[in-house]
Amino acid sequence: MLDVVLYQPEIPPNTGNIIRLCANTGFKLHLIKPLGFNLDDQRLKRAGLDYHEYAHITLYNCYSDYLTQARPKRLFALSTKGHACYTKTIFQKGDAMMFGPETRGLPDSIRNSLPDEQVLKLPMLPNSRSLNLSNTVAIMVYESWRQLLFEGAMLSDE
Repeated sequence: MLDVVLYQPEIPPNTGNIIRLCANTGFKLHLIKPLGFNLDDQRLKRAGLDYHEYAHITLYNCYSDYLTQARPKRLFALSTKGHACYTKTIFQKGDAMMFGPETRGLPDSIRNSLPDEQVLKLPMLPNSRSLNLSNTVAIMVYESWRQLLFEGAMLSDE
């Protein structure tokens, strides 16, 4: 499966929604500190409902710790400053998708360290600033999982 990486997430309900998404899709969730909340925050728990126990979550002290410990096959960054449309990417098992903090996005240093084709964007209307973090993660999770033929899922038409 693939991995979702949240770099310094700030808003507990967004992360809670993403925990629930990962629990229901089998994607692993990686959280890179500092977090804008405590992991026992009630807003985080409320948004994730009772799915926390079903999600595989790993916490890292910093970005370099994530790279060293998780060792993603390929790392994709999602950014409004991205170079490639997400629909042009062919995802593979072992890939990781990184999303930045809600108020500022990923730092230039991370985006610039990746090849242009690995800095992805979602189309938006002109003058739009950004999409909600948990919505963006959901779009990316389902597109990449679709490409893997929803491996592991129970599909109703089977």
